[in-house]
Amino acid sequence: MYKIMTAGPVQVRENVLAARSIPCTNPDQDVEFYEFYKETCDLFSEALHTESRAIIMGGEGILGLEAACASLTEPGDRVLVIDNGIFGKGFADFVKIYGGEPVLYTTDYKNPVDPAGLEAYLEKDSDFRYATLVHCDTPSGVINDIPALTNILDKFGILSVVDSVAGMFGQPLDCAKSKIDILCGGSQKALSAPPGLTMVWVSQRAFDFMEHRKTPIASFYANIMTFKDYYENKWFPYTMPISDITGLRQALDNFMADDSVYDRHAKIAAATRYALVKGGLSLYLESGYSNTVTVLEVPEGITDKEILEGMMQDYNIMISGCFDVLAGKVIRIGHMGENANAEDVAATLAALQGTLEKHGIKVACDLAKEFKNTYENGAA
Repeated sequence: MYKIMTAGPVQVRENVLAARSIPCTNPDQDVEFYEFYKETCDLFSEALHTESRAIIMGGEGILGLEAACASLTEPGDRVLVIDNGIFGKGFADFVKIYGGEPVLYTTDYKNPVDPAGLEAYLEKDSDFRYATLVHCDTPSGVINDIPALTNILDKFGILSVVDSVAGMFGQPLDCAKSKIDILCGGSQKALSAPPGLTMVWVSQRAFDFMEHRKTPIASFYANIMTFKDYYENKWFPYTMPISDITGLRQALDNFMADDSVYDRHAKIAAATRYALVKGGLSLYLESGYSNTVTVLEVPEGITDKEILEGMMQDYNIMISGCFDVLAGKVIRIGHMGENANAEDVAATLAALQGTLEKHGIKVACDLAKEFKNTYENGAA
């Protein structure tokens, strides 16, 4: 087995795996499961300090993004796609599938979206049904200021869909100070459960909008409204993946019992970046660094494939490459959830250094040693 230090999925704790092995009932008929599911959803709202209703859907995190667009988009709707990363741009595909007209607001991929710039743009054109934006755009690792951006959108009467799949539970997200209408997450990132579930948090304003659409939602499986009255009616739109949800609940319990989770992620991320830069390697971003994933440029004299394969073959450690406009240009280290521990990150940096030096790429310091020292004592 590889040690997976990728940008997701991540390592899974033993008690989560054990929870998934508990004998399961029939989730369609067992009233106790409806209680368990609702209790788990309520805990998800509590965990993110939001009054929005949480829903767990059976499908990987992409399902939540598509479901948000499917449920809000009507044919001909103009939708603002805030694009400062590959996943930000990707929302346009979902908008088009459901008959909307995506309008891209594209900014620098190496920095967060500037709230003042967005506001100036909307002063000239704010005729949008809703807007999409990403909290942590995983391919680059950039973090956007969701409270600031969503409050600007709300000022212009624009609903918001936020992808925090790779942010939430590792990167603080102040939902109480934000105006998020649909927030999307996934099981396999900082929450550290296996892939296969998406969580969405839906505001009352979003539910009201969906109820008063002029046209039917053009999907069944990606239709958020099918979950609206599940508890009152004791009816799910499809058979829920009960073992996945049982494991997800344990992962959520793990998160809620960890008072230091955000501080640990921040320290791990800062020490990782510091060590890499001191070693003479180049981070991809200029600002807006994520606490869940670090993205560095592939050095000259080696390919991303050589780095990834070398680390797997020689050290049994798996990290991530990238795709789209960053294909072959960067590699990514995931230090989120169960990966956010000093021992595993130090081992990953040692493996990275060994792989680079095997190919004649000089590293200016002992990456693992520099990381450990910085993590324990702070930057010099």
